[in-house]
Amino acid sequence: MTTTSESSYTARHLSVLEGLEAVRKRPGMYIGSTDSRGLMHCLWEIIDNSVDEALAGNCDAIEVVLHADTSVTVKDNGRGIPVDIEPKTGLSGVEVVFTKLHAGGKFGGGSYTASGGLHGVGASVVNALSSRLDVEVDRSSKTYRMTFHRGEPGVFADPASGPDPDAAFTPFVERSELAVVGKAPRGKTGTRVRYWADRQVFPKTAVFSYDELVTRARQTTFLVPGLKITLRDERGLPGTPGADGPVEESFQHSGGTIDFVDFLAPDPAVTATWHLTGSGTFKETVPVLDERGHLTPQEVTRDCEVDVALRWGTGYDTELRTFVNIISTPKGGSHLAGFEAGLLKILRKGVETNARRLKVSTKDASERIEKDDVLAGLTAVLTVRLAEPQFEGQTKEVLGTAPVRAIVARVVEQQLGAMLTSTKRDEKTQASLLLDKVVAEMRARITARKQKEISRRKNALETSSLPSKLADCRSDDVERSELFIVEGDSALGTAKLARSSDFQALLPIRGKILNVQKASVTDMLRNAECAAIIQVIGAGSGRSFDLEGARYGKVVLMTDADVDGAHIRTLLLTLFFRYMRPLVDAGRVYAAVPPLHRVEVIGAGSRKNEYIYTYSEAELRDVLKKLDRSGKRYKEDIQRYKGLGEMDADQLAETTMDPRHRTLRRVTAEHAESAERVFELLMGSDVAPRKDFIIAGAAGLDRARIDA
Repeated sequence: MTTTSESSYTARHLSVLEGLEAVRKRPGMYIGSTDSRGLMHCLWEIIDNSVDEALAGNCDAIEVVLHADTSVTVKDNGRGIPVDIEPKTGLSGVEVVFTKLHAGGKFGGGSYTASGGLHGVGASVVNALSSRLDVEVDRSSKTYRMTFHRGEPGVFADPASGPDPDAAFTPFVERSELAVVGKAPRGKTGTRVRYWADRQVFPKTAVFSYDELVTRARQTTFLVPGLKITLRDERGLPGTPGADGPVEESFQHSGGTIDFVDFLAPDPAVTATWHLTGSGTFKETVPVLDERGHLTPQEVTRDCEVDVALRWGTGYDTELRTFVNIISTPKGGSHLAGFEAGLLKILRKGVETNARRLKVSTKDASERIEKDDVLAGLTAVLTVRLAEPQFEGQTKEVLGTAPVRAIVARVVEQQLGAMLTSTKRDEKTQASLLLDKVVAEMRARITARKQKEISRRKNALETSSLPSKLADCRSDDVERSELFIVEGDSALGTAKLARSSDFQALLPIRGKILNVQKASVTDMLRNAECAAIIQVIGAGSGRSFDLEGARYGKVVLMTDADVDGAHIRTLLLTLFFRYMRPLVDAGRVYAAVPPLHRVEVIGAGSRKNEYIYTYSEAELRDVLKKLDRSGKRYKEDIQRYKGLGEMDADQLAETTMDPRHRTLRRVTAEHAESAERVFELLMGSDVAPRKDFIIAGAAGLDRARIDA
């Protein structure tokens, strides 16, 4: 751990390092893992300490800088870490915070009524897992500085070029020194922490994710109105926004959780964004230090504040974010359980009250609202604030404080109940639409379950229930079977001759199907082409889609190689993306790549003519240049395929359908959120953004590429 001899390794070192050694031996207990996720968790620990200052009203600006030397700096204008001597340890406040586990201002309720970093181990854990950590504090018109090497305080012999984690390190032996390194302007306070993650713990492949940092910074500024967070990336890593030079972004919002929900919502609204707030108290027994320094159990009363913003949209996806003192709890906990329980109870009550209008039988147990019915199309942000919450593990992904469940459930029941029973015309209309949506989801779930119970893969005698235009395959092996969705009846005839009927099925569609991004679920199911595709694939749609029920291992979209074909392919992909997303996520949707041209090369002497297929104008030019250079002759009337129907069966099989020769393009949705936004822009019902997009890109259009 040190660069000094054994003789200088004194008892003082042991007292400082005994706890931090445990962190280095078992880092997973404190940060979850030692990959990029754990590296990011360390950064959140430092940032959250600054955010806690903002929550307490003492900070309004935080800066995070990712340096090119792999270090990171977090700077705030809060009160600054205390620099005076802590009486029990005889160490400065800075050294206590960065070397002692379970120490800091988060205990006892004296400094923070609600904080994100509550275990008191965050800063010290980051210090223990850093090859170097520098902290500077502005307080009392002075700038104080302390440096650490893997958790141990001391001094680095830095070169003139700047701080270097590999520089010679001399630990403090007798006593530590919190050095005064400069003057700070009067009234200026704050903390700056710069650290280098220890590559003995974290592999070189573990890197800070700028996109994840942006997401977290944005959500934090939503949850702490008025706080400004500035991010700067100086690493120049390929594939990041800062690849071509330093990039800087700032985030600041004033609307709170309502703005957050409006930002997250992926679909058009059914209800307005409702804001539910309330509070409650509970008692718990906690160990408290008495005057003699002994831990004694004491019953304390806790306050819990609840802030919920929620709205329902026309879709069926659920976007639900939960937070405790602005710390994200992606795996939920007692607050989420209370929210879901309160939501389900009040909406069940609303449906029962309006049973006659909704045509729901209160006596039929099967017609009972379930949690999934309520969560369909819901976008919500749930935040609870309380002192010393109990988390399951240092990674703080699950809230464990049990009494919070009842408090959140009560607030949701009372506030949402008031909305659903309101006599105001606007709220009454929205409540009616919400209950209609919930009941529709219930009926869709019941129908899907019944359909699943009676639907099995159709054998040769049962195919009459499938669309008559389906040319099914003989094989029952799902992994091997393929469904080709073919544009037009003319291409179908050729495809029937070109396919291998053992494992390749064909389903023709007529022209352009419905744009499901604009249409409702009901309209989509009424559309003959959409309904036929869903029925043939046999796995359902929407929330009830069951990937294991899919009848084919591959679904291949085979459209003409022109503008209309591209449009039809986009409409089909919109259907799969919106209503059969698991099929896309599993990599089972493909686009066929039919050729654009056929070049007939004249054979020398008695040799047969050869055919070369090309798939773009650029490839055609390259092929013709190569033929000219090699002295080979070819027929000048190069065939340009405008549609699949222009090929004969042998050509279609060789180029597009035969697995031995064809090219397929797999459709993926690696970035689902950005893909969702692009689909909404290009295919959604809001025309204005699409018009702006087209106008903005018009200047760069190559008119020669328009196939007219």
